[in-house]
Amino acid sequence: MLFYRAALPLSQATLVFVSGLVRGHRRAVGSPWRALSASEQALLVLVYLRKGEPFAEVAAGFGVSATTCWRYVHETVEILAPRAPKLHTALREARRRRLAYVIIDGTLIATDRIAVDRPFYSGKHRHHGVNLQVIATPDGDILWISGDLPGSTHDTAAARIWQILPALARAGLIALADKGYQGLDEAGNHVITPYKGKGKPDSQKAANRAHAQLRAPGERANAQLKNWRILRKLRCCPYRAGRIAKAIHALLNYELTATAG
Repeated sequence: MLFYRAALPLSQATLVFVSGLVRGHRRAVGSPWRALSASEQALLVLVYLRKGEPFAEVAAGFGVSATTCWRYVHETVEILAPRAPKLHTALREARRRRLAYVIIDGTLIATDRIAVDRPFYSGKHRHHGVNLQVIATPDGDILWISGDLPGSTHDTAAARIWQILPALARAGLIALADKGYQGLDEAGNHVITPYKGKGKPDSQKAANRAHAQLRAPGERANAQLKNWRILRKLRCCPYRAGRIAKAIHALLNYELTATAG
């Protein structure tokens, strides 16, 4: 096996942040000695999440076994995931910031599941995966990420499962969504979708164009998420996708805070 040095497009502050969490967790569970230091474990996890390389390759680079690598990643993801904002907290923050609206969008996290796992097969994307719901600001910063659902779940069904409409109503917010969410809010008080069908009058066509222009910047949130290559194709259990995405969201939030400071 060949080895090489590589850069990671993350700040030193993020490494220090994750190292501190790992160090605190080790003290809490009474595990002072490990094959890697807290800082090395944090770097290993950041490499795995950002680069998306298989456990065996990441493990070899850090001089540990693939099993140890998996354990370090699983442990650190479970430390980070609870730090991602809950839905009501995220919408309350959006209201505090006086955002004119938020963006709802679903994304499929591809997995290497085989055809027998029918619930994970998305007919829309023609691929096995899991459905994640993402709420973002108008300019594309992620506010909230849902847990995972099988890839066959329609976006409207996923939004109902996660109770997104009642949460928007409580926060008094409006969300823009694509045609996949039509029927979620029949009254259109809190979720606004484009007009559907052929032969629409000019007024509806103009409304759809304006809707698309407003929604487009917010949809970069999913692109931000998948800059972390682990979410381009998940090789672990599909039901880990939500926890991994939430851990990444916590890291993104910290990166924004660190660079802003």
